[in-house]
Amino acid sequence: MDYRGRLLIVEDEKTALKNLEHVMKKEKYDVTGTLSGPNALQLLEKKEFDVVLTDLKMEKVDGVEVLEKSKALYPDCEVIMITAYASIPSAVETMKKGAYDYIAKPFNLDDVRKAVKSALVKVMLKKENTQLRLQLEQFEGKVKIVTQNSMMEKLLETARQIAPTDCNVLITGESGTGKELFARYLHHVSNRSQAPFFAVNCGALTEELLSNELFGHEKGAFTGAGSLKKGIIETASGGTLFLDEITEMSPAMQVKLLRFLQEKEFIRVGGTNPVSVDVRVLAASNRNIHEATRQKKFRQDLYYRLNVVSMHIPPLSERRDDIPLLCQYFLKKYSTLMNKDVREISPAVMALLVNYDFPGNVRELENIIERGVALANGSVIETAHLPDDLKDLEIKTFRRKEGRYPSLEEQEISYIKWVLQEAGGNKSLAANILGIDRVSLWRKVKKYGMEEA
Repeated sequence: MDYRGRLLIVEDEKTALKNLEHVMKKEKYDVTGTLSGPNALQLLEKKEFDVVLTDLKMEKVDGVEVLEKSKALYPDCEVIMITAYASIPSAVETMKKGAYDYIAKPFNLDDVRKAVKSALVKVMLKKENTQLRLQLEQFEGKVKIVTQNSMMEKLLETARQIAPTDCNVLITGESGTGKELFARYLHHVSNRSQAPFFAVNCGALTEELLSNELFGHEKGAFTGAGSLKKGIIETASGGTLFLDEITEMSPAMQVKLLRFLQEKEFIRVGGTNPVSVDVRVLAASNRNIHEATRQKKFRQDLYYRLNVVSMHIPPLSERRDDIPLLCQYFLKKYSTLMNKDVREISPAVMALLVNYDFPGNVRELENIIERGVALANGSVIETAHLPDDLKDLEIKTFRRKEGRYPSLEEQEISYIKWVLQEAGGNKSLAANILGIDRVSLWRKVKKYGMEEA
């Protein structure tokens, strides 16, 4: 199983908990165990679980309360009850409340394994259905890029200008900024919008698998190749191919891709005859591809082939005016998906979000709002519904500026300005925070022209 299902085990007998944890970890699940019901409720507040395996009879908080909390926070979660006091009425009660299965003690570990595996399969199917529904919503209408930022508006205008030209485009930006969404937007506003769009993560596959996925293979090309298989490039003919994390492609694959871009044809694995196709190629990377080229980790000729037009998507910290707009978009999206009436984000939460640096960019913001909607009891997301690290910490992220690393002096200026702001302009307090005397701070303020700071 590629996905490590998240499993919470709640069992008040220490030996039984230890045995269950050992068995489930051997099954490659991401296992969290606890000996008490109250602690289980706290864990559920902090982290989403796919399957909960809980004892029924426990002090203070019993398995039914754990079941109810699990379902309230995460409707897709499946709960398996374990009890030494098995009875038909208790089984019926828990099943009515949404339990997936009911196992009596003493239990057979194989039965528990099968129950957990079956429950996780059900969870994954529900999540896949949700994802498919979202994709259908996306493609029934326009590909939606939510922004009011001037830099993003310029990028969208550039996308609309180049969309009909069929030129290759290189999209750069940090992870989570929305590079694939931009690629889909380019496809949608192009003349190829009615043809297929395929996205391939070049870093997720080995060289052999990537070659087979992109170019396909002939019958008998290798053991198990019982029939001809068309690759993604061939299947996408007339449409658009998006190659994500292009810098993770091996040197040998870079050569094959370069030949395809030059000749507009390729040879299937195990074949000898070239296959001609008409595909527009969009590529993306979260790395500094120019630097990778300079270090000879990425072919220069391939870089120039891909980089006919370059589009750099700024991190969310550089377009903070988009944060409230994105918050409202994700709030509506997840309130609808979870069938909850969560309509607002409290001013305190919004203030935290607008001032947060978002190292995970838009993807991180989306996860925060999704969690907030899941945890909200009423119609408003409050600070209690935020992740603990966001409530307690302020994360400052160091990023390149215009493709280069900022100097130590630039970082010092930025940090002094921030401390002065945090200190409300009180230079004595700021100097104390910085660990220098007030005169030294005064000299730095004068040196860097921050007298008005």
